[in-house]
Amino acid sequence: MTFQELGLNDDLIKAVTDLGFTTATPVQQQTIPLLAKEPTDLVALAQTGTGKTAAFGLPILNLINCDNKTVQALILAPTRELCMQITNDIKNYGKYMRGFAVTAIYGGARIDGQIKDIKRGVQVVVATPGRLIDMIERRVINLNTVKIVVLDEADEMLNMGFKDDLDTILKETTGQKNTWLFSATMPKEVERIAKNYMSSPVEISTGKKNEGADNLEHIYYQVQSRDRYLALKRVVDYYPEIFGIVFCRTKAETQEVADSLIKDGYSADALHGDLSQSQRDFVMKRFRSHTLQMLVATDVAARGIDVSDVTHVINYNLPEDVENYTHRTGRTARAGKSGIAIAIITPKDSSKIKDIERIIKKKFEKKDVPNGLDVCEKQLFNLVHKLHSVEVKDDEIESFLPAIYEELKDLSKEELIKRFISEEFNRFHEYYQNAPDLNIVKGAVDGAFGGGRTTRFFVNMGSMDGFNMNSLKDFLADSVKVHTRMIFNIDVKSSFSFFETESKFVDEFLAMNAKDLEFNNRKISLEVSNRRMKDGDGGGEKRGGGYKSGGGGYKSGSGGGYKSGGGGYKGGEKREGGFKRPRNSSGYGGDKSSGSGEKKSYSSRSSDSGSGEKKKTFGKSKFRD
Repeated sequence: MTFQELGLNDDLIKAVTDLGFTTATPVQQQTIPLLAKEPTDLVALAQTGTGKTAAFGLPILNLINCDNKTVQALILAPTRELCMQITNDIKNYGKYMRGFAVTAIYGGARIDGQIKDIKRGVQVVVATPGRLIDMIERRVINLNTVKIVVLDEADEMLNMGFKDDLDTILKETTGQKNTWLFSATMPKEVERIAKNYMSSPVEISTGKKNEGADNLEHIYYQVQSRDRYLALKRVVDYYPEIFGIVFCRTKAETQEVADSLIKDGYSADALHGDLSQSQRDFVMKRFRSHTLQMLVATDVAARGIDVSDVTHVINYNLPEDVENYTHRTGRTARAGKSGIAIAIITPKDSSKIKDIERIIKKKFEKKDVPNGLDVCEKQLFNLVHKLHSVEVKDDEIESFLPAIYEELKDLSKEELIKRFISEEFNRFHEYYQNAPDLNIVKGAVDGAFGGGRTTRFFVNMGSMDGFNMNSLKDFLADSVKVHTRMIFNIDVKSSFSFFETESKFVDEFLAMNAKDLEFNNRKISLEVSNRRMKDGDGGGEKRGGGYKSGGGGYKSGSGGGYKSGGGGYKGGEKREGGFKRPRNSSGYGGDKSSGSGEKKSYSSRSSDSGSGEKKKTFGKSKFRD
């Protein structure tokens, strides 16, 4: 069905034609003819990326009176990114409507400018609940004139704790109105809103409740928790043309994963609530323009991201609420295109996979983490594909060809191909030839105790000493001369921390106590912890009287890692850190100008202890850009 057949006015038809819209999506075909003419309440179950904004935006513009400068339509969205995106889309739809105005109201921007827009007069307001409540309390917006209220991604607004705000806002819209509710999932709280604030709503659906897209492949890789980041890099390397979103549970984890990817040469950046609005805008601008290959994001920050051609969604950790899996994976497989949803799990996550399968009505395929040979093969054939499709600029290269032909005349076609491919193959092979198998060996225990594979340690350094997970890992690895991958399950507290390592390294770590290592003139102490801290344990572990830091210490902020003066791991196992890709390739490596990946480091030095013995101390250092 074309947009000309949906009953829209000529100004809207002209605008959608300019935007390149031809055929309406299923949700648009069901909603636009229904809403564009007759007032009604609506509950629409539709996944992200199905054309929902046009499904409610075009009917709104078809119904409003542009000669009336009061607020006639209110659209509520869970995040500022989605709020701004909807506002931009509505502006594009209404660009030929004389006298039409729309404004966005959201936190993180100056409120005085938003108040001026309201006072000038607008027909449509797009808002996040928190900032709109602020406007209501300041008595600068009147919602009594609202005829249409749209709740976009209603389930996510409730997940984010906006239940009371929504109740307050809906009670403020006291005039005769219609409510249109759009949601990807239909939990009980969404059904409660429909029951309390709607009158005999029409219900439409472009899919079953919470069910995933048919063109989306679901895969999971099972690894030990300490190998999660290595598995992420291996998977990314296995898909050379990946353009994806990596979802993490917390803001801290999101920043740490993004920083690690950037450090290892990947094109990545973080998106989370601790970034300023300008930083978030800059990151999203790079991602939308495909300058950025991987966006590492929290669930909340990623709400409303509408970026075309996302090929993969990677769950670095599965969401706490399994229904959020539907929201995450809705970022790919849009507009009829295929997509891949990947979950990196540990053995304890197996039951959650089954819960998700039950909700989305689809099965996951369990796959082995690609080994080095798998990655080399995939990368090489990707190179061959690029050779086939490369654009040859005859005029510009023609003058160089005779000399090149002369230089290579003694080589056959087969020899030329072999040497050209070897240029890339040697790089991959050198990096991956000793890459460990990350797949779980049947019967192995992750973090077992009592003669198991790993041992948990207590160390008297924490966040008040300026350490985060990455910087503490680097510091310990450099002090004991082990690979950073051998230090995992790190839990940084205020004045102390816990970490795990393979049991074979116990003696090496305990030997740190005899090295007279100091940090800010305080002796560093390590002990074997007497029990393993369970995941999610908020408290400390029982010990013989926890060490209280004497305070002080250099605050490194949320940034980067400890850097030793002597530089890194020497000998033994080769570190697997993403191979450095050429900056002009699809794996362009980490522009850090957004500010979200600022690096800060420790430095080490040797100083005279006064007794003639050299004592290694770790003290304050300057930031490095």
